[in-house]
This record gives sequence, structure tokens and C-alpha cells, in this order.
Amino acid sequence: MTDAALTVSKLRKSFSRVAVDDLDLVVRAGELYALLGPNGAGKTTTLRMVAGLLSPDSGGIDIFGIDALSDPIAAKRRVAWLPDDPLLYDKLSPLEYLEFVAGLWGIDPGPAAVKAEELLRWLDLWNQRDARCETFSRGMKQKTALAGALIHDPALLILDEPLTGLDAGAARQVKDLLVARVSAGGTVILTTHILEVAERLADRIGIIRAGRLVAEGTLEELRSRRGDTGASLEEMFIALAGE
Repeated sequence: MTDAALTVSKLRKSFSRVAVDDLDLVVRAGELYALLGPNGAGKTTTLRMVAGLLSPDSGGIDIFGIDALSDPIAAKRRVAWLPDDPLLYDKLSPLEYLEFVAGLWGIDPGPAAVKAEELLRWLDLWNQRDARCETFSRGMKQKTALAGALIHDPALLILDEPLTGLDAGAARQVKDLLVARVSAGGTVILTTHILEVAERLADRIGIIRAGRLVAEGTLEELRSRRGDTGASLEEMFIALAGE
């Protein structure tokens, strides 16, 4: 069994310009990895390819030893993807939404109901379990979508700006859930422009610029590279990302 949750090799994707430029990246199993970079650096494009939502021009993607390009269905079963503006069916309640998503994954109704209640209680949505999602705040919708991402118990959870627009209470709940997820052996990859979140939560941090990884390591390793043991992540990010 591999020690890597994700291995990206020479990954490349171009649109009107090169978005991801022969990227090499390894995320270890059981860690929270923060992928940081300025707007347009290639973060979301990379993660959409990992999640199987976008085809690379070239390169390889390995998820827990599964070649995601040659066996995409097997790879997708190990992964959950949560974009920064997730799609919900507004006329459904959280319970109905989770029942629907669990059905797509082929989960039996009994275990699915147990998991749905666990997630909704964990995210403080149980009392709203029968309300229509169209009545929810952005934070409640984000938490409902997160529950949907976790209903099939993915080994690798990928989140693109998961805290955008959340109030302090909702953000804290999401952060606590991610920490608990990793503590239980799961792997989490997230992007965020809130550098304090990466500084506090991430086991390792990768900084991407122009589609290439320009720095990677723990916070202390990044500080050592900069030769400043007291530098904040913001200071290092500005220097390394070239902003």
C-alpha cells in the first residue's frame, strides 16, 4: 500500500495559456495539505484534474495507487471534491440531498441514513434537516455541501476555498471537522486565500506560481528556506509567489 494519497507527475493543462506547467506534487496519506498561490496560479485547475472533472493535456495522476486516468471510476470513489460555490438542489432538504447523493454512490439506505444524521449533527444542521436548502444562508449551504462530499466516506477530500463567505462560527465548525477528519486518518487538500488557516491547520504547505510548485514543506521548513525563523506565512507567500 502506498504512503502517498496523491501523486501528480508532469501534469500539464493549457487553455489560452499554460495553466498547469509539468507539475509534480505528492500529498502524503493522512495529512492536511494546503495548496496556495495567487489568482491564476493553477490551483483550481490542478485540483479539478485530480477530481476527474477536467482532462489533463499530459501527465499522470495516481490516487492511493490507482491510475486516475486509466481507471477514473475507481479513483473517483476514493475522492470527494467541494468547489468554492457548490451546487445544491434548493428544493431539497439536507436529509433529502444526502439521501440523493448517497444513492448516486450506491450506498444502502440504512447506513446512509446513519451517516447523514452523524454529519448533520456534527455540522449543527440537524434541527434544519427538513428545511429546504433555498432558505439557507451561504454558510449553511456550504456545510450541507460538505456533508454531501463526506457521505461516501472518501479517503481524499479536496476543498477549493471552503471558508469563503462563512461567518466565524461556521468557519470554525468546518475547520474543526477537517482537523478531526485528518486525525481519524483521512487526507485533506485545500486551497485558501486566508493564510492564517493554512498556517494553523496544514501539516505541509505547497506554493504554486504560474502552474509550477515553487516551494513546499512544513511552516518551519519554509521559514528555514527563507532564512527567517520568525517569518509569517504571509511574508513568505508574498516573497515566494512573487506578488
